[in-house]
Amino acid sequence: MASNIIIPPTAASTTPQATTTTATTAASTAATTTTTTLMANAPITTNRKDQKKDKPDQKYAPTLLLPKTDFPLRADAAVREHQFRQRCTTDLYAWQRENNGGELFVLHDGPPYANGHLHLGHALNKLIKDFVNRHKVMQGFKVDYRPGWDCHGLPIELKALAELKVTDRSNLSPTQVRAVAQATAQSAVDSQRQEFSSYAVMGDWVNGYKTMDKDFETRQLRVFYEMMNRGLIYRANKPVYWSPSSKTALAESELEYKDDHKSRSAWVAFFVSQPSEKLVSLLPPGTSLQAVVWTTTPWTLPANRCVAVHPKMNYTLFRSSTASDPNTVYLAATDRMDEMKIRFTPPKPKSASYVDSAMEVVFETVAQLSGQDLVGCRYQQPLTGETSLPFIAADYVTSDSGSGLVHTAPGHGMDDFKACFPLGIEAFCPVDGDGVFTAEAGPELEGLSVQTEGTVKVLEMLITRGSLIQEQVYLHKYPYDWRTKKPVILRATSQWFANVGTIKEDALKAIEHVRIIPEGARRRLEGFVLSRSEWCISRQRSWGVPIPVMYNVETDEPLLTRDSVQHIIDLVKEHGADVWWSLTTEELLAPEYRNDGNTYRKGTDTMDVWFDSGTSWTMIEEKTPRPHLPFVADVYCEGSDQHRGWFQSSLLTSVALTGKAPFGTLITHGFLLDAKGFKQSKSLGNTVDPAVVINGGKNLVKEPAYGTDVLRLWAASSEYTKDIAIGSTILQQVAEGMRKFRTTARFMLGNLKGFKESEAVPYEGMSRLDKFMLSEVYQFCKNVNAGYDELMFNKVYGQLQYFSSTTLSSFYLDIIKDTLYSNSESSPARRAIQTVLFHVLTAFNKAIAPLAPHFAEEVYDHYRECFTSEQPTVFRTGWLDFVPEEWNSFEVREEFLVVRQLRTEVNQLLEQARAGKVIGPSLEAAVEIQVISLSSPSLEEQAALSAWSKVVEAYAEDFAKLFIASEVKVTKHKQGDNLQSVELDAGTGVFVKELTLSEGGNGAGGHRCRLIVKKASLFKCPRCWAFTAQAADSLCKRCGLVVAALQN
Repeated sequence: MASNIIIPPTAASTTPQATTTTATTAASTAATTTTTTLMANAPITTNRKDQKKDKPDQKYAPTLLLPKTDFPLRADAAVREHQFRQRCTTDLYAWQRENNGGELFVLHDGPPYANGHLHLGHALNKLIKDFVNRHKVMQGFKVDYRPGWDCHGLPIELKALAELKVTDRSNLSPTQVRAVAQATAQSAVDSQRQEFSSYAVMGDWVNGYKTMDKDFETRQLRVFYEMMNRGLIYRANKPVYWSPSSKTALAESELEYKDDHKSRSAWVAFFVSQPSEKLVSLLPPGTSLQAVVWTTTPWTLPANRCVAVHPKMNYTLFRSSTASDPNTVYLAATDRMDEMKIRFTPPKPKSASYVDSAMEVVFETVAQLSGQDLVGCRYQQPLTGETSLPFIAADYVTSDSGSGLVHTAPGHGMDDFKACFPLGIEAFCPVDGDGVFTAEAGPELEGLSVQTEGTVKVLEMLITRGSLIQEQVYLHKYPYDWRTKKPVILRATSQWFANVGTIKEDALKAIEHVRIIPEGARRRLEGFVLSRSEWCISRQRSWGVPIPVMYNVETDEPLLTRDSVQHIIDLVKEHGADVWWSLTTEELLAPEYRNDGNTYRKGTDTMDVWFDSGTSWTMIEEKTPRPHLPFVADVYCEGSDQHRGWFQSSLLTSVALTGKAPFGTLITHGFLLDAKGFKQSKSLGNTVDPAVVINGGKNLVKEPAYGTDVLRLWAASSEYTKDIAIGSTILQQVAEGMRKFRTTARFMLGNLKGFKESEAVPYEGMSRLDKFMLSEVYQFCKNVNAGYDELMFNKVYGQLQYFSSTTLSSFYLDIIKDTLYSNSESSPARRAIQTVLFHVLTAFNKAIAPLAPHFAEEVYDHYRECFTSEQPTVFRTGWLDFVPEEWNSFEVREEFLVVRQLRTEVNQLLEQARAGKVIGPSLEAAVEIQVISLSSPSLEEQAALSAWSKVVEAYAEDFAKLFIASEVKVTKHKQGDNLQSVELDAGTGVFVKELTLSEGGNGAGGHRCRLIVKKASLFKCPRCWAFTAQAADSLCKRCGLVVAALQN
């Protein structure tokens, strides 16, 4: 047989599943079955010598219309996909921008970080976006998609410094660092662009954006300028998250939290040096008062400026039996007295003679008072000895933990700062950018790292001063720098902030009508917006966009005016952000400030990278403005971590300037898991490299080259709104799915050889089976459209699988082979089937094209000559709107529920006959369907049986093809006919199955149908193999006419 002749797909050994449609007629009524097998006395034997002779006469082989196509069964994707890459990516994007007549559709790309190679998370993200864009292109939209890169920030700067290979980096100028960082980022961009292209992502790769581009930096500074004009930018000396490992301030979005951080917490006695009048009246004469204070960060005690109490909380004065001085009275919250007993209990000695009860702590309550009575008291700082620090009132104090008295250091805590600022208490911070105590902390602490030896020293000093009640190892949740994976501190420094508290209500209102997928992500985004009132936008790095502020050398007052900032914007527009470091301060000053009698210095802070990427929407406003829409871009799509990152920064800056959300639809996808459900991590060695999936690994047996389309189908098959698993088994399953798609497509392509769209048979000229298949195409297109419209691509993939394996391979394609192969080439029945196959393949190929573009292009190339109007690519053939409404025949689908139910039952009976060696192929069988009338049916039973029998009688002439049997007859009988009335042929097995109509599951109703299977009575046609010939070695009537016509 020639290599381009197809072996058609074989129907599954199990019976086809039910269609996706539902029914309310009698056909949908549940059926129970009883099976009886009648065997002749003599066993049936099979002569294997005869089997060897049992082949079609070779002289008739040339008369059969076997499918022929050059479409290969094996994809050989890693080699063949490149043939289609250019036309379905670069060429397609350019064409649709020029020629698609629909509305503009903008999917704005969240910029990946320009550092290192891509991982599977990058691939998933870009592929989801590509599915959306390709679907829109096929619908006729004019898609705008410009890939972007986030190029500034610490990781790139650190990588650049490492590449410089210098031991002393303090001598490096910012210009040197920036030059290397820029080259490092550009190299990563070039590399990642190639990797993204290997995923067949369609977009404007030539004109993609980079946050280090001159025009981007200019637009970013304009956003800063406009927010400044609206009073949203300010400078303040307040605590911010500070990373000693990165030596820069961090925003909340740059943190990750470790749940098991270990701290050395301390319970400390603060001597109350000036008690209030109320306290004096309650204290016994001659006693001293110590306030019990708990802190998880002892290193912040040098910066202590007050103790906070809750004014409405009750507090207790008490003596402890374990105190060294019986005249010492302690103060703590009344609700925390049980905790106090634990903290005042001395540690157990290691001596074996120790008795627990001997050291049991006993408290004596002296008095109780409210927190309000404590406000105004003064205490002595346990480390510095300052004697007049105040007790203040604060609502954030609780009795859930600690002592109810809170150590307050406004230089190291957000709540502390908020409580102290209105009282004029300074944010004292004796810690530098390296996380080291400064001279202000005192000579004993100066130069010590606060998180290590500094903490140890503070605890030693407390012990020396007799102020440490107890040290406690404390496990708790603590913020870490997400880049260096090291713990951060809170440290008061002069930073620049964006006041988002005044716009967050507008931001929440702007997203009320945004479509968010999944909907649950809405609450997450709203929560992050609500919890934020300010945004620290300054960073202490060289590689970034400068905060365009000059400072008065004498007063340190910032110069931040419209003119001063606009002058810098003009310079950056012409030369890029490097001018901030390459030009002199004089040149950077606007002309009106150069001779104003003041001396200025330029600032050294750069902007938060989230401010960089968060202003990327301005590119859309500039290049493709659509002021009539309530959003800037149609779609944003990123991982769930971006609710506190890019989604939020984009929302806040867009609302601040335009009053509208930057996105009309917000898609959030999950993260990657390995096949066992563990988070993928390089340290665990369970990551999957997308390049290896496409091109294969070192061992191609273990890591085969699946090609791009399999990677894309994996992404499409995943429920991306959740975390997604991938591993070798999962990839094998997807590859097997692709193989089945190719097999099905190959069969259809082979049978469309010579077909022209102009020869298509109209709907009214088709058989019932063909009409049913077109109704299935209609439903398939409807379901696929729903999946794409919902942006649920796993539903689309599921429809493709079901349609291919169940509706096509196990049903329609199995049934039509005889007509396709054995009828004359121009027979109306065969031409009608080809028409259906043409529509089926077109619908299937369009549906899969956005997900597997190389496969769709290859399929289209192998039957493009069938079309009246050929296109250079499947993506220019339109979407699934070619399906007419007349195909949506509810009546045909209802009838085929009966037909497919019968086919299922007959197939089971044929399997029994085959197992009993009565028949081999189903064509050796004859089937009888006996329609049995009930003796005294109810009205409902009569109606159901009547509808059912009408369908059976109407399809009587079609059943032979539907069952792939040589003979099927329908007969009518009355209830009560016994099984022996079935005529038995000597030496032939007869298999009988009786179907019982079951109403409501109660078994009532009686027999309605009997199925009988036996060996066909006629002879086998040597051409079509059906047992329909009148004599041995002779052709059946149909084949005789076809062969005769060919010979004439």
